Amino acid sequence: MSDGHNAFWADDVADEIEARDPDDPVVVKGGVSPSGVPHLGHFNEIMRGYFVASVLRERGHEVRQVFTSDDRDALRSVPRTLADSDWNLVGLGEVDASALGRNLGKPYTDIPDPFGETDSYGAHFTDLLARSAEAVGVEVELVSNTELYESGAFEAVTREVLERSDLAREVLAEYQDGVDEDYVPFMPQCSECGRLTQDVRAVDLDAGTVDYRCSGLDAGGDHIDGCGHTGTATLREGKLPWRFEWPAQWKTLGVDFEPFGKDHAEGSWPSGEEIARRVLDIEPPVPMTYEWFTLNGEPLSSSSGNVVTVDEVLALLEPEVLRYFFVRNPKRAKDFDVERIDLLVDEFDRFERVYFGETADDDLRPLAERAYPLLVDKVREERVRLPYTFAAVLGMTDDRDLRVRMARNQGFFDDDTPEWAVEAALERVERARTWAERMDNAYNYRLQAELPAVDVDADVAAALDDLADFVAEGHDGEAIQGRMYETAREHGIEVGDFFAAGYRLFFDDTEGPRLGEFLGELDEAFVVKRLRREG
Repeated sequence: MSDGHNAFWADDVADEIEARDPDDPVVVKGGVSPSGVPHLGHFNEIMRGYFVASVLRERGHEVRQVFTSDDRDALRSVPRTLADSDWNLVGLGEVDASALGRNLGKPYTDIPDPFGETDSYGAHFTDLLARSAEAVGVEVELVSNTELYESGAFEAVTREVLERSDLAREVLAEYQDGVDEDYVPFMPQCSECGRLTQDVRAVDLDAGTVDYRCSGLDAGGDHIDGCGHTGTATLREGKLPWRFEWPAQWKTLGVDFEPFGKDHAEGSWPSGEEIARRVLDIEPPVPMTYEWFTLNGEPLSSSSGNVVTVDEVLALLEPEVLRYFFVRNPKRAKDFDVERIDLLVDEFDRFERVYFGETADDDLRPLAERAYPLLVDKVREERVRLPYTFAAVLGMTDDRDLRVRMARNQGFFDDDTPEWAVEAALERVERARTWAERMDNAYNYRLQAELPAVDVDADVAAALDDLADFVAEGHDGEAIQGRMYETAREHGIEVGDFFAAGYRLFFDDTEGPRLGEFLGELDEAFVVKRLRREG
């Protein structure tokens, strides 16, 4: 491109990585502290990493995409919302919240799973995250920080930080208040109560141990008290503070690229860069800062309960649409609006049409041509996409044959449409139906398969018969909507009464969607027969 950038941001990142001439496998990393419900926001790093990894693989590199669960972090507060193994979101009143409260200050992997389903709170969270990635079709290698410490994989880098404690303090003091001459960059775990403590009294690197007093730790402006026990811990029985642990991951795992949110760009990343170079003698990985997105206009937050899970999202749209959400410019703020998720689906459908040359858009075409094949399991031009709101209309009936006829009448299926394409298209109907039910929007009605028991007087019956004749002439929904007003006036009927009669015939209710437009999307023969009260 003329500005020196590629059409797809992942190619720009891959260019930066290749400019460093990395050894294979190229390591792409993300990470999260398992503090609550794994939500869509956590997929920023997974999906950014996925696209960069995909581009590098296209270029012939072996790639290892890892995602660290920072599960040796201490539980600092009790989240308002949790999720069980079936992705049911539950409040604290539905689990043993007091058990979580009693475990403040302990690593996530030492806290019992509130649902009793896995080995620990941390394992429960990590399992949900791994299953979410699998559902989106992303293969990620989950790495546990606890396992890195306990196996000794982190021991060498932990020793290196402690050997250079004076330099480590000097570097950190430039970025963090409260770093004095007594500061030790290691947090032992108390053998008595299991909490992490910042109170290190002595370090013996020959023995590979630290002496400590369990006086607790600071957490988000609060202090979590320890039990007062004094003891000795090995370098495997504790953890590095986050600002050292992050660059320690880079060195231990050989990380070449890591995306992260703008909060880290303004805080941990600058200190991490300097710690990597000055304390650990490594070059930090290629970075990429992404903008957070909001959920329904509000920040995503596990602690406050404003979350949407990948499982919830995939009940509403296809995995390729969710992947598309992350294809867009990562530096631009955007909102994931569940109520108007139809707009996101429409945007994806247009992106797909641009790729196949069915819609002209010179600005979007380079990105579509480059990125679309990374969104779908297989590029298939015969694929059919039903518009999302039309799919919601089809979801008003459970009759598959009627769904197919309605889609055929609207020109989405014909005799040449492969059966696999029909079935794939109908899968969107179930998702759109779920959306209508969850949002309780204008599409949350049920078309009655059988003729409801409806009594109408002679004037209304005559008006319905006239409307049936009009529909049989092949008019579209907008025309039918206008004709309903005219027909009511011609027969001296209150417009509201005429529409109510129609709603009872089709929904066994007194209200529903814009009826004329809705009838225009139904199977014509079905509409005519129903208006004539024949079935």
